[in-house]
Amino acid sequence: MELYKAAMVLGGVGDALGYRNSRWESCPSGVTILSELKALGGLEGITLSEDGWPVSDDTLMHIVTAQALVSDFWTLEDLYREMMKVYTETVAEINKRQPDPSTIEGCTQLKPDNYLLGWHTPFNKKGSGFGAATKAMCIGMRYWQPQKLDNLVGVSIECGRMTHNHPTGFLGSLCTALFASYAIQRKPLVEWGREMMKVLTVAETYCKKTIRHMAEYQENWFYFETKWQSYLEERGIAQQGQNTPRFPENFDAEKRDQVYKEWSSEGVGGRRGHDAPMIAYDALLSAGSNWTELCNHAMFHGGQSGATGSIAGCLYGLLFGMKNVPNGLYQNVEFRERLEELAAKLHKAANENEML
Repeated sequence: MELYKAAMVLGGVGDALGYRNSRWESCPSGVTILSELKALGGLEGITLSEDGWPVSDDTLMHIVTAQALVSDFWTLEDLYREMMKVYTETVAEINKRQPDPSTIEGCTQLKPDNYLLGWHTPFNKKGSGFGAATKAMCIGMRYWQPQKLDNLVGVSIECGRMTHNHPTGFLGSLCTALFASYAIQRKPLVEWGREMMKVLTVAETYCKKTIRHMAEYQENWFYFETKWQSYLEERGIAQQGQNTPRFPENFDAEKRDQVYKEWSSEGVGGRRGHDAPMIAYDALLSAGSNWTELCNHAMFHGGQSGATGSIAGCLYGLLFGMKNVPNGLYQNVEFRERLEELAAKLHKAANENEML
């Protein structure tokens, strides 16, 4: 239970830090951000609050996704209807927080009045953004058991393509949901990436069964897979038995910005569904239980730092709880009580003996 609470809250903390009311999220230089952080007194000198350090749309979408997952649904179709409802209801609020354009476009295409097909949105060639990945960790928290993998795959894909109907987008939601489940299972961190690669075939099978947009999916499917395979090989952990990640000798803020740009598809690290979870995962591999190092790698870089921070913070919470996190970062973070309440409900729902 405490790890669930830490995960939901630290997801918000990581988001608020990386976003910094859109100031740091739009800054192209991690060196500049770390310099400004030092002037603020470092992480110990910051007190997060709604006024000065609000969360972005990433945390709001994670909150309403969790809200749907703990609602009283009997079938997965009922769950998707609830997701569709909460997504359309939250558009006005997330519009105030510099949202991912794909999220807004996807939400406006949902049709809550259509009982049978309302969550089926058109294929979107621009729907490859990070927003599907940042709202899906709670899905892995809800369906963390290995025997519930089919539910995790189906729900994360449907949740992802409601707003980001492009493989690079919705495979990002599958990725972060899987990583959350692996954290709860206590699967060794170094195995997460290659285990996720195996599940991509399960995801492809699921998409074929739903018979929607398969021509477009096949044309765009392998980008996500290729990027992740390349990353795992770069870190030297692509094969079973390769359990020591290989990092550059000099991996300072300037070098990280360069590397993150190379992983991206448009020169902005963390902007897409493949590299937002990739940067968060890489930060965890590098930092371990060191919260400050995690922040340096995932929250303070010249890219989509709110997105990468929200994913990294949530996964850190599942692994380590509030360990090493200064009190000022989470005591008054925006929506803290709501995040903790949803965490308790997710924990209860995930561990009840039920079909869904």
